[in-house]
Amino acid sequence: MSKYTGPVYRKSRRLGFSTLETGQELAKRPYAPGQHGNGRRKKLSNYGVQLQEKQKVRFMYGLSEKQFKKVFTQAGKLKGVHGEDFLKLLESRLDNLVYRLGFAPTRRAARQIVNHGHITVNGKKVNIPSYTCKPGDVISVKESSKEHPIIKSTLENKNNRVEFVTYDENKMEGTFVRLPERSELNQDINESLIVEYYNR
Repeated sequence: MSKYTGPVYRKSRRLGFSTLETGQELAKRPYAPGQHGNGRRKKLSNYGVQLQEKQKVRFMYGLSEKQFKKVFTQAGKLKGVHGEDFLKLLESRLDNLVYRLGFAPTRRAARQIVNHGHITVNGKKVNIPSYTCKPGDVISVKESSKEHPIIKSTLENKNNRVEFVTYDENKMEGTFVRLPERSELNQDINESLIVEYYNR
């Protein structure tokens, strides 16, 4: 299955979950899109519940099915809890950290900013959104991109950041301090359902 590039609000309403993590998509119309979207939702089977949970996280991070399963397999090789390690690996992606630091308004925009070569990791340009960062890595805006309008406007409107990154306003760079705790990540996600989906 290819990466979804359609309307984000429509997909969030279909899943009943804010993939932007802002709640804006569901604030005005908290029901599924389409002619019958405001009717009663059909009860899902166990498989349907697991699939929906997987889709929620996949669309939130903006990955294709192939990419998503690859990260899931990588998480299974780590020593911790599979589901939690999976979410930590997703949070360690460069595009996600660019979004978390406030260099981009959404993860989709963050991927584009990385792709276009505006970001460096430890002083070296990295244009691969799926690049896995390690604790201690320093993520910066390239010197020639510091006046980029989207980056500037997003930084001006960024009021708070997650605890596992720090940001230096003067240098326009942030540090991935540590892997996140499960309590710091989206509480509306039930990662055990994703593990059940892939292990069925």
